[in-house]
Amino acid sequence: MPSADTTHVPTLRRTETRSGIAIDAIALGELIAEGRPVILKGAARDWPLVRAGRESPAAAAALLRKVDGGRPVIVYVGDPAIRGRFHYTPDGTAMNFTSERAALGSVLDRLLALPDSEESVSLYVGSTDLDLFLPGLRAENDIVPCDGTFADHPPLASIWIGNRTIAATHWDMSNNLAVCVAGHRRFTLFPPDQASNLYPGPIDPTPAGQVVSMVDLRAPDLERYPRFADALAVAEVAELEPGDVLVYPALWWHHVEALDGFNILVNYWWNSVPAYFDSPMTTLLHGLLSLRGRPDSEKQAWRAMFDHYLFGPTDTATAHLSPAAHGPLAPLDTLTARRLRAMVAQKLNR
Repeated sequence: MPSADTTHVPTLRRTETRSGIAIDAIALGELIAEGRPVILKGAARDWPLVRAGRESPAAAAALLRKVDGGRPVIVYVGDPAIRGRFHYTPDGTAMNFTSERAALGSVLDRLLALPDSEESVSLYVGSTDLDLFLPGLRAENDIVPCDGTFADHPPLASIWIGNRTIAATHWDMSNNLAVCVAGHRRFTLFPPDQASNLYPGPIDPTPAGQVVSMVDLRAPDLERYPRFADALAVAEVAELEPGDVLVYPALWWHHVEALDGFNILVNYWWNSVPAYFDSPMTTLLHGLLSLRGRPDSEKQAWRAMFDHYLFGPTDTATAHLSPAAHGPLAPLDTLTARRLRAMVAQKLNR
C-alpha cells in the first residue's frame, strides 16, 4: 500500500478494526455511543463504485460520469510546492491554494492525466453534495444503518475526489461515517480534549470552513508547538483500503491523507439532535464577544454558571423549580427554541 513519510511521528495506536459486519447491519447509534473511532473492514466492498475503483481510476471515473448532474463543481488547486497540503501561506493570513469552478468531467480528465507523484499539481474536489451533483449515485452506493439512525437524523452525504492531497487536522460538528471508495486513505485522529495541544489556527479565514491545526503532521516543529507531543501520545491512526468504513464521533480532530494518484471518499455527516438546535460554534463566537476579555475572576465565576446551566446534569437547574417556572429552562422543542432565539436576537440588537 502507498505510504507517506511518517518517520517524524512516534508509533501511533491503531484504530480498532471490526470485520464481518455487513453493510445493512451497521448499528450506527451504538458505534457512536462508544465514543471512539472504529473501522468496519470491507463493509462497503460490494458498492459498484468501490468495485470500479478497484478495477482502475478510469473505471471509477466512468461510473461518476454516468451520474454527473451537470453542475460545475468547486476544485481546489495547489502548486506542487505545497506537496498536497491545503493550508495557509506562511504568515497565516491567506490560503496556499486557489479554487475554481469546473465541469466534473474535466476535473476527472485532469486527474487521470496527472502523473502519480507528490511533485504533481494538487487537485481536490471536496465535500460535494452527492444528491445535488451526482443524482442517482446513492441508488446502488449507499449506507442505510439498521438502527434507523439516518431515518431519524437524515445525513448530508458528500463525495471527495482528488490525487495525493492532505486535509490538515481539523474537527467537524457532526458525527462522521467515511467510506474509502478508491485509493487508500490515512486518518490520524485525536480526541476532542486535545484541542489546545493541536494549536488551532485562525477562526477566520479557514481553508474550508473549519478551524485547522497549524502543526504540519508530516514534520511537526516541536520547538514551536511543544504540546503537540502530548496530542501525539493519545492519537490513533486509521489506514483505509477501498471498501473500508470509518466511523467516529463529532468533534474528533482528524488529519486526512489521500495516498494514491486517484482517490474517492464518500462520507455521511449527521447530528443526533433535532434540527431546531443551534450550532454551538455560534455560542463560542458570542463567548468571544461577551466573556473572553473579562477579568479572570469573572471568567471563573461564569465557568461555574455554565456548569450549572449547561454542562452539568440536565435537571440541576430546574429540580427545585415548579414546571410552571421553568421558562427558558424547559426541555427544548421547536417553540422553546424559537423563543430562546428571539431572546438572544433582542439582546444582540440592543
